[in-house]
Amino acid sequence: MPHITANGIELCYETHGNPRDETILLVMGLGAQLAHWPIEFVEALASKGYHVVRYDNRDIGLSQKMGDAKPPKLVWQLLRKRIGFPMAVPYTLRDMADDGIALLEALEIERAHVVGASMGGMIAQLMAIHHAERLLSLTSVMSTTGNPRLPQAEKRAIEALTAPLPSMEEEAVIEHGINIARNITGPGFPADPEARRKRVQALVQRSVYPPGLPRQLAAIIDDGDRRSRLAQVTTPTLVLHGEDDPLVKLEAGKDTAKHIPGAKLVTIPGWGHDLPLDLVDRMVDEITGHTRSVSTAQSVSA
Repeated sequence: MPHITANGIELCYETHGNPRDETILLVMGLGAQLAHWPIEFVEALASKGYHVVRYDNRDIGLSQKMGDAKPPKLVWQLLRKRIGFPMAVPYTLRDMADDGIALLEALEIERAHVVGASMGGMIAQLMAIHHAERLLSLTSVMSTTGNPRLPQAEKRAIEALTAPLPSMEEEAVIEHGINIARNITGPGFPADPEARRKRVQALVQRSVYPPGLPRQLAAIIDDGDRRSRLAQVTTPTLVLHGEDDPLVKLEAGKDTAKHIPGAKLVTIPGWGHDLPLDLVDRMVDEITGHTRSVSTAQSVSA
């Protein structure tokens, strides 16, 4: 699998489709690898005439690990933030956004449609805030503004996500991943247990790196409330959110669309905080409908 240096970081990435077509850059979420984007979803986007790039964020998957940075003590860092002191984080969400833009530069891609899921949506938002000239469009999927007044995640979902691994034995890690998936899936798109196990097993066999998660989580907390910054976004934006998301509640998607000028909000009943195969066609239709409308409008204005 290819690696490339971007923003001083070795990033692992994949490309699908014709590089002469418009690019869709996929940005994944907290502790998640590029392979969390289902290959069926990636190939469906490519079949619609797009060059699709997906990559591992820093500190996860097969990209460079920030092993010299100790995982932050999140309780202490939260206390510092609440009393008005800056958090001491190994890197920021802005750094991660810069990674994605630098990846486009390294691949000689001038502009791209950017699709980010969960933390990846936050990173994509920061790309639109700080690198608007590099984005054709933005799609923020099951993400949030960082507004502290939004409803909190359901207890079962946050406990599953943050539970420590009992051991690094493969079967224990697989069971841990299955428990996370079970607790963030929406009621409208239940997963086949055997298919879910195979998918989690493939992810575990690709890479397991627990220290990256608390460092990425610290970057999320440090970035805080983006509402005032999102008001500056001029990139055409689509917001996709599940109506039954137990981790990043529906109100967060509504808040995202509310604070990005002109954003379109699409909510889907029964969808949780995952990318179920039964939703691939719907998601691809929504995303490519958005990207095509943007490209058409830009062609007309030109």
